[in-house]
Amino acid sequence: MILCCGEALIDMIPEPTVSGDDGYVPHTGGAIFNTAIALGRLGCRTGLLSGISTDLFGTQLVGDLRASNVETDRLMRSDRPTTLAFVQLTDGQASYSFFDENSAGRMIEPSDLPQTINDVSALYFGGISLACEPGADVYERFAQAHAQNCIVMLDPNIRSGFIKDEAGFRHRIERMMRLSDIVKVSDEDLHWIYPGDASLDDKVAQLRALGPSVVILTRGSAGAQAWLPDGQSVCVPSRKVEVVDTVGAGDTFNAGVLAHLSDAGLLTKNALATVSAQDLTDAIGLGAQVAAIVVSRAGANPPWRSDL
Repeated sequence: MILCCGEALIDMIPEPTVSGDDGYVPHTGGAIFNTAIALGRLGCRTGLLSGISTDLFGTQLVGDLRASNVETDRLMRSDRPTTLAFVQLTDGQASYSFFDENSAGRMIEPSDLPQTINDVSALYFGGISLACEPGADVYERFAQAHAQNCIVMLDPNIRSGFIKDEAGFRHRIERMMRLSDIVKVSDEDLHWIYPGDASLDDKVAQLRALGPSVVILTRGSAGAQAWLPDGQSVCVPSRKVEVVDTVGAGDTFNAGVLAHLSDAGLLTKNALATVSAQDLTDAIGLGAQVAAIVVSRAGANPPWRSDL
């Protein structure tokens, strides 16, 4: 099982009303939630570990998880409010304003975590759930407790406007990258993590020196590149589609990568340490394929396996 650990929230998406002004429609989302949904639809056994409210939005989140075959027995339920992310779309590109104070997702505690995860082969982390305490500390502690026995994949998915303690966040992300077997970053994320004029290749080398077996770099329309443990890299182009919006594109890409590695039996420490160039090419290729489908649709609406 792949256990996705992090935020589930409501994206408030602007849509025209009958008066012509934009209103906001609640759509389930969040980086980690989106990846769990995409994995469930791709046929992988998947669960979500997240703080979820018992309010109407929390009910909507749980309903959508179950409808996409995501296991919900590790959700941490409370009566705190659901995180809201108001989305602004500019030429299809999404920016976000978050409302997260005292939320169910953020105010989790170590005692809320499951004590055993014997059925889990891989853990997936990232997003805003690593940016704000106390939840960020809880997820980091969970990763530390289980990184020895599980594959760990990290996508920092930087939302700089959400980060209050930049120095603390940078230290946490570096610690998480050192724990991880797979790190996926966008080119924008990489430039944020390693500011300065160094090339992307030099910045990837800095990241690889932290120890992950596989590093994946996505560059939007320029496609994706991945580095094997021996330093060899492989590339795939992006799929050319008519873009409606980019909401959930990176999250769904990550699901495609994990789905291929899972199907190929590669979600073990030993298998990743010797992963072949062809398998890694196929993994990021599936990521690009499913991401292309998502950007051709409104909102984070990942494809089912049958859609491929």
